[in-house]
Amino acid sequence: MKINYDKKLEELLQNLDYKPKLLLHSCCGPCSSYVITYLKDYFDITILYYNPNIEPKSEYEKRKSEQIRLIKELNLPNVRILDIDYDNDTYREYIKGHEEDREGGERCHLCYRLRLEKTAKVAKENNYEYFGTTLTVSPYKNAEVLNKIGEELSNIYNIKWLYSDFKKKDGYKKSIELSHKYNLYRQDYCGCDFSNYHNIEE
Repeated sequence: MKINYDKKLEELLQNLDYKPKLLLHSCCGPCSSYVITYLKDYFDITILYYNPNIEPKSEYEKRKSEQIRLIKELNLPNVRILDIDYDNDTYREYIKGHEEDREGGERCHLCYRLRLEKTAKVAKENNYEYFGTTLTVSPYKNAEVLNKIGEELSNIYNIKWLYSDFKKKDGYKKSIELSHKYNLYRQDYCGCDFSNYHNIEE
């Protein structure tokens, strides 16, 4: 039976009686815009900008600066950012042998896992109660695969995974609207050189 991850998130939010610490992996400013505004009343949020897949480095720096600018402009007392150094060599080694995979296939799933595992590790090391990702807001990302990876990592690192399918309730549409509101740079490919060939929009 297919799991409704949006419903799982709603059930959690309805039962929270305090703001747990959440380490939220963000792929970019536009995708995080809606997710942050959606979760801000429920969590003490730290955005983890860990995206070693983004190429070239100039593109990475551009997206990172937009993420930082968004958080500054939102000016929310319970939202901050934790930056991780650019680590493209790790990404390239991690997906070796999958360079020719179709977009959305195993190479992308490995990329999800690399970023989510880093988030889980950092969350565990710094005593966060939950870890999650903004990736499920995109219609081009497989929410079922992302949640299964998150669930597996939750068991490995003994930290709670934030189930989500943020594209529900017009989440993706709202992220576009917020991107226009804050004049955010919206990339026209996911991040790696391979996705650039397909010109897939985040």
